[in-house]
Amino acid sequence: MNTFPLAANAGPASANTPITNFTDCHAGILRQLRSLDELPSLLSAAQRARQIATEALGFFREAVFEHHVDEERELFPAVLASAGTEAERNRVKAMTERLTLEHRAIEKQWKSLEKPLKYVAKGQDADLDVQDLYRLVETYAAHAGYEEAEFLPLAQEILSRNSNHMAALGLSLHMKHVPQPPAYI
Repeated sequence: MNTFPLAANAGPASANTPITNFTDCHAGILRQLRSLDELPSLLSAAQRARQIATEALGFFREAVFEHHVDEERELFPAVLASAGTEAERNRVKAMTERLTLEHRAIEKQWKSLEKPLKYVAKGQDADLDVQDLYRLVETYAAHAGYEEAEFLPLAQEILSRNSNHMAALGLSLHMKHVPQPPAYI
């Protein structure tokens, strides 16, 4: 809401007089106040940056890494074990190897971003490589696109042939995510 007048109208004071010094001082003050006038919108952007970084830090560890573990320990072996022909098993094996390699690459990319994002989350200066951030987003989008278009439809087809296989996978995933009661001795 820039309501500060420009100090271009210096009035009748002649150059190099004490009055000109006051005018020059006013011009500098008004320039600084115009910069300060930008602060409210920048503060909300900084707050949003901290919020996004904080949420990403928790989400990546709790959701993305766990998702990869679920796929690699539960889904991939179930689909491989249920594949019908040798050709189908070879196809599934090649796909799961590719997806697993992509998981490691994504996790490696994340690790290079994690420390700077912790600084952002705290509102501190961070040496965040924006290109690495964009690369992670693009890499994950390509990974998820391949998995959605190629692997998951094949997994659905293979596991649907035997309802027990699909049920076993569902139960295994469910049990993994059910909180375990404390052990008693």
